[in-house]
Amino acid sequence: MLYKTRFPSPVGELTLAGDGEALAGLWMEGQAYFPAELLEGAAPGEGLEALERAGDWLRRYFAGERPRPGELPLRPQGSRFRQLVWQALCRIPYGEVTTYGAIAAQIAAETGRRTSARAVGGAVGHNPISIIIPCHRVVGAGGSLTGYAGGLERKAFLLRLEGALPKE
Repeated sequence: MLYKTRFPSPVGELTLAGDGEALAGLWMEGQAYFPAELLEGAAPGEGLEALERAGDWLRRYFAGERPRPGELPLRPQGSRFRQLVWQALCRIPYGEVTTYGAIAAQIAAETGRRTSARAVGGAVGHNPISIIIPCHRVVGAGGSLTGYAGGLERKAFLLRLEGALPKE
């Protein structure tokens, strides 16, 4: 059974989804790859511990604290390759950025299988647990803010919040 709840945030309303034990999704309003059909049958999740903990994590994050993804039970659904990419995202330190190419090289070193920055980009773009699995910390090869399912303005906001971009 899938449960969902909403969470107001500085980047707009967020939808959180979980299976009752772990967080399975966190999407920004209007973001690309929002699984509307999946969430249509979800039951209200107010009061469920996994979603409450995710809400607390988000409150702390937006207050300037540095919670880690590993503090929460996470259960994103995706292929083995996407799981590897999302695990790599969780290792990017708060306030730092990396590139798609660097993640591709890291996965190649871990698995012995060559992969491309483009393939990593596809997995990053389909990250089902935005913010907590920090896909916003991935930038283009030259440091440019490229592709973000939630929009580049939100990506810039999150990076500024973490100090990875200068404040405007």
